[in-house]
Amino acid sequence: MNTLVLNNTQIDVAAEILKNGGVVGIPTETVYGLAADALNGEAVAKIFRAKGRPMDNPLIVHVAAFEDIERFHLVREIPEAAKQLAHAFWPGPLTIIMKRTDVIPHEVSAGLDTVAVRFPSHPTAQAVIRAANTPLAAPSANLSGSPSPTTAQHVLNDMKGKIDAVIDGSASAVGVESTVITLATDVPRVLRPGGITVEQLRAVLGEVEVDDAVLHKLADGAVAASPGMKYKHYAPKANVLLLKGSDDAYIRYVNAHAGEDVCALCCDEDLLLLKVKTLSLGKRGDYLTHAHHLFDCLRRIDENHTIHTVYSRLPSIEGVGLAVYNRLIRAAGFEVIDLEAI
Repeated sequence: MNTLVLNNTQIDVAAEILKNGGVVGIPTETVYGLAADALNGEAVAKIFRAKGRPMDNPLIVHVAAFEDIERFHLVREIPEAAKQLAHAFWPGPLTIIMKRTDVIPHEVSAGLDTVAVRFPSHPTAQAVIRAANTPLAAPSANLSGSPSPTTAQHVLNDMKGKIDAVIDGSASAVGVESTVITLATDVPRVLRPGGITVEQLRAVLGEVEVDDAVLHKLADGAVAASPGMKYKHYAPKANVLLLKGSDDAYIRYVNAHAGEDVCALCCDEDLLLLKVKTLSLGKRGDYLTHAHHLFDCLRRIDENHTIHTVYSRLPSIEGVGLAVYNRLIRAAGFEVIDLEAI
């Protein structure tokens, strides 16, 4: 398959591909998505084949207006909480899970009685959805389990020859996938953290829970109610180890394990103190910047075939730090070294 590279003036080309059951990589403000007609099960199945993604992992349905939810009859009813969240955060990096209708194919819902819906803020994503005249299912446009793509080149690196086209719409602004909140539980619950923080959600809704799988491994046999809840995810080929401890303890440990095959995923303040290859996420505590740079750094690690071990700081779980923590803990397969215990 020849994968076309389109620009922002070729929206109609992408829309025709989607109308004909094809798959297109599209930019969003979070990461690049792998889009197909969300109401066409056969088209959606092509996403899973391209990604090598397990079919028990549900997808997010992207719309170009809040009214599209009713227009396409995607959910049984729109809860008042969904209206409040949409008013506060849409368009933007927030996905809302509600009870689905039968128009949602099994391939999208993974057999669940719910559907995840998002209204992206990226103008190109909105234009493609409108031109295709259908909601689009669009997980991240990477090979399953690997770091998510934040540029069109990242998509091509993983998907060239596997999808019909990709639209080059510059680098994604947020850098990590959307926050996912379910309204299908008694108390709204965050299933995946992202650019919209738990604190922001609580400011709108009041009580909001955080699912245990955000910080810990999904229990054996448990069903993934949202993308990003699987055990190991977002991982480069190198072995990622998270280090828990003080700034000085982090520097000492990494330098004690220096080698040609070692890289430190660190902060700007660490660069002159470390004796190994380094990739900085940004200034210490600036988790908005860390989120923006995270997947690009993980992909750069993959590009350097000499790197076999990556030592990363354990992020805070406050604000957007929770989203960075969630991605890194999965990239590391939940392997954390407590430097205070050594």
